[in-house]
Amino acid sequence: MPQHAQNTRVCRDCDGFATAAITTGTRHRDGSRSTLRITCPACQGTGHTAPAAVARTGR
Repeated sequence: MPQHAQNTRVCRDCDGFATAAITTGTRHRDGSRSTLRITCPACQGTGHTAPAAVARTGR
């Protein structure tokens, strides 16, 4: 029997690209550009969402 791959849920806010590097346009003394590293707030930088059973809280 063929084995099925486990489906991982991709974050709908970042589509799996959880971290982005944004250049500010300024340069350091050595000539390299200054960058900011931004992570997705919905998945905390993992690119995947938690399973529904784990994400539910309350009644």
